[in-house]
Amino acid sequence: MSESNDIDEGFYSRQLYVLGHEAMRRMGTAAVLIAGMRGLGVEIAKNVILSGVKSVTVQDEGLAQWMDLSSQFFLQVSHLGQNRALISQPQLSALNPHVCVSAHTGKLNEKLLLQFQVVVLTDSSLEDQQRFGAFCHSNGIKFIVADTKGLCGQLFCDFGKEFEVLDPDGETPPSVMIDNITKTDPGVVKCSEPVNGFVDGCSVSFSEVCGMKELNEYGPVEIKVLGPDSFSICDTSGFSAYEKCGVATEVKNSKTLTFKPLNEALTDLELLVYTDHGKISNHQTLHLAFQALHGFVKQEGRLPEARSQSDAELLVALVKELNKVYKLEQLDEEVVRSLSLTARGDLAPINAFIGGLAAQEVLKACSGKFSPLQQCLYFDALECLPEDNQEDGEQWRESTYLPSGSRYDGQAVVFGSAFQEKLGKQRYFLVGAGAIGCELLKNFALIGLGAGQGGHITVTDMDSIERSNLNRQFLFRSQDIGRQKSEVAAQAVRAMNPSMNITAHQNCLDPDSEKVYGYHFFMGLDGVAAALDNVEARVYLDSRCVHHQRPLLDGGTLGTKGSTLVVVPHLTQSYGPAKTNSRDAIPLCTLKNFPHRIEHTLQWAKDQFEGLFKQAAENVNQYLGEGAGFLERTLGRGEAEALEVLECVWGAVGMQRPRGWDDCVGWARRQWETVYNNDIAQLLHCFPPKQLTSSGLPFWSGTKRCPNPLNFDPDNTTHMDYVVAASNLYGQIYGIVGTRDISAIKSVLEKVHIPAFTPKSAVKIHLTDEEMEEDKNSGDFDTERLEELHKKLSSPPMNSSDLQMHPMVFEKDDDNNFHMDYIVAASNLRAENYDIPTADRHKSKLIAGRIIPAIATTTTAVAGLMCLELYKLVQGHKRISSYRSAFINLAVQYCVLSEPLGPRRFTFAGKEYSLWDDFLVQGRRESGQEMTLGELLEHIKQEHHLQVTGLYYGNAVVYDGGSNHKERLAKSVSEVVSLATKTEVPEHLCVLEMFASFAEDEDCETFPPIRYLFK
Repeated sequence: MSESNDIDEGFYSRQLYVLGHEAMRRMGTAAVLIAGMRGLGVEIAKNVILSGVKSVTVQDEGLAQWMDLSSQFFLQVSHLGQNRALISQPQLSALNPHVCVSAHTGKLNEKLLLQFQVVVLTDSSLEDQQRFGAFCHSNGIKFIVADTKGLCGQLFCDFGKEFEVLDPDGETPPSVMIDNITKTDPGVVKCSEPVNGFVDGCSVSFSEVCGMKELNEYGPVEIKVLGPDSFSICDTSGFSAYEKCGVATEVKNSKTLTFKPLNEALTDLELLVYTDHGKISNHQTLHLAFQALHGFVKQEGRLPEARSQSDAELLVALVKELNKVYKLEQLDEEVVRSLSLTARGDLAPINAFIGGLAAQEVLKACSGKFSPLQQCLYFDALECLPEDNQEDGEQWRESTYLPSGSRYDGQAVVFGSAFQEKLGKQRYFLVGAGAIGCELLKNFALIGLGAGQGGHITVTDMDSIERSNLNRQFLFRSQDIGRQKSEVAAQAVRAMNPSMNITAHQNCLDPDSEKVYGYHFFMGLDGVAAALDNVEARVYLDSRCVHHQRPLLDGGTLGTKGSTLVVVPHLTQSYGPAKTNSRDAIPLCTLKNFPHRIEHTLQWAKDQFEGLFKQAAENVNQYLGEGAGFLERTLGRGEAEALEVLECVWGAVGMQRPRGWDDCVGWARRQWETVYNNDIAQLLHCFPPKQLTSSGLPFWSGTKRCPNPLNFDPDNTTHMDYVVAASNLYGQIYGIVGTRDISAIKSVLEKVHIPAFTPKSAVKIHLTDEEMEEDKNSGDFDTERLEELHKKLSSPPMNSSDLQMHPMVFEKDDDNNFHMDYIVAASNLRAENYDIPTADRHKSKLIAGRIIPAIATTTTAVAGLMCLELYKLVQGHKRISSYRSAFINLAVQYCVLSEPLGPRRFTFAGKEYSLWDDFLVQGRRESGQEMTLGELLEHIKQEHHLQVTGLYYGNAVVYDGGSNHKERLAKSVSEVVSLATKTEVPEHLCVLEMFASFAEDEDCETFPPIRYLFK
């Protein structure tokens, strides 16, 4: 990939925001060898292929066995006895048409390795690792070893004697807008915003500086931070005088790393990277235990038998012998025994986690992007094993851990057949079938969740498959584009495991779906998994799980960063309410008059799009459909807003309605003149460039950047981009066919009349959001014009069906619909108005489309960690110390697993409660008659010794404790709720959640709800 346009941006869309074009081009030249096509190898291959290297060769001499089916998702029972690489190759090849995938079934040798830039070994002997590692190190081939055994895994990287890292962390370098630069030694830079992210000694580059232009070509300058919004630079006394504008951006420095070959790295404990700082001794012990395990296999010709205590003691002895050299202070023998007892296991979640990490290291090796692992990493999830009191009884005898010719053998040797049966009976609800959802479903199929008698998976996702999904949602293929995600995902996992009991829905999870996902649905579940891409949906799902006392697994990603959360009823905190983020809210006055960052102009452009091409058309259609009702509703908004809406409607149904394509071009040209010239000129008329504030300071300073009107130039590409996009979109909402022919559009422009602009002295410019709110419904409106429009529109046009319009819904990923063309041009023109550095289409799409950068490696790792918590939930672990929440950043191989927090507790009426507590009331007697309100209050008094003084359902007062509501005591609870809310209780509701005030503690702010079950 030598040019950016060689990259299939439609396919790699979300990944490009993680890696960037340069890293993708480098990857596009790399050939990768992945040895071993069992579960771990195929995970790594899948992720690397989806990410887009030049070629991948998968090597394996082995034949598919029953044990492989527990984690190798491309193998079926019909493949038993066939070569794993040959079976996997065509399915891996189908993942990405841009990557050449081939299979090699012979032995590894040095001649083969010389064909690749990166070599990955899985399921390999220590002798092969050391031999091929030394060869790769001396020949400049990046070398990676990945291995999993049961609930433990390891990863090793050797990228050679010198490896250049071009971008250590992938973070966007901080930048600030400049307010002033002094001509001094040293020069002092005053910024219009805090210099967050800048530190003494870092280097910055300058751009867009007017006046002191020498800085724009000066190169990186080392800085010293002087205050919250200033820093010093080099000697500027000989430079030109600063005039205005400019941006200072931190310059990232590359770094060169040195790696040791495996045989040297094995003896250096300083090279260990820890994934769980509460398990440092575990990981140090595993460093020896994995080496000893290779020795065990060489000595015995096999791995330790499952649950064999004698084999475990032999492995402990081998580790102790090794420790005579390493001299670990804390050798954890129990970790060694646990490794031995489970080493035959081949678990999909462990392979997913280690496979995600290993694949990311491959991408680092190919691209130079992000900091590679230096050099050894160990991971264990031994807390997934049964807690002390769970191994009692006949079900845990050794025979239940023996292979039985089942697709779950690789899992049963770790947890036993009784646990496998329990997994099969689980009933789970998965919300979201996107990237994480696909990975979870794959893992569910492999571990057999819901695949037994009585078990079931329900998955819901309302979205359909788009081409940009294919790069990371690996259950989908190009032929699935346009189909529903949940249906295709369910079909794909049934193919992986024909025993899967799964139902696909296309429902959005919100209050409207509670008639489907109500009390009986949730009470029939064992747990819920969230694979959502927004906080609001997570908060709502979490509240439903708390309401119904159901565990929740949650996972999310943002580029190379990922997090997981496990919510266990009565044991942990819940996800909780949404945290407000003021950084996301741009003040309206900033958008309207004082933008100073490209984010502001992009949001303004998107608002313009919504107003011109969506809301205007929707208003017209509502008027045509409702007539007087629409007018009445519009007048209720306030006179100023009503005037704006009715002017637009009258224009669309009256004489201003475009009659053809030329009218659309004329409208776009006049719109350009209004927003980029006239509006700016009007602003400057009110606040001239040298305007001073009441305190004598320059008005245009700090974040208020003095704008300049633009003059239309048909030879300016951005100017014409705006006209082309705006005229086509305007035509589309009226059903008029447009064109991209620039010469034809220029011909039309020659005939467009542009009225001369005359500034208005009476126009008021709002400087703050508070002023805008105060004047929203007063001031600049024409009462007579409003009455005139109301009168004209009171009689709907006769040909209303012909006047129907076609509102545009913003779609960022369709490059042929003019949406992003308009956003990019409109934003960059406004940026030019305010001397703000412009943004290319790629960056504009990221910001305006609110795209979440995503990559398959992080998704895979997060789903693996979620399923490890699933093991614990299914077993019913009772100790909070058994569970883990996680945060990972694969860019820097940062991984923190920590014990989740317990629920916040509060005291009410002398007793301690948490969010998991409630007062559950069965509202139906055995006779079927519903409880009255008076009986409910008496029940609370008898059962909980509490006197209810008030009862509330939402914002409605059900009972106020006074004589006004005395007659309600004899009515049924649901009848009283209907009376209080003035609406019927929805038929699908089974539980009414009500809050009460109590005589015992009226001042308490937190108290348990009353959950009244009336069906």
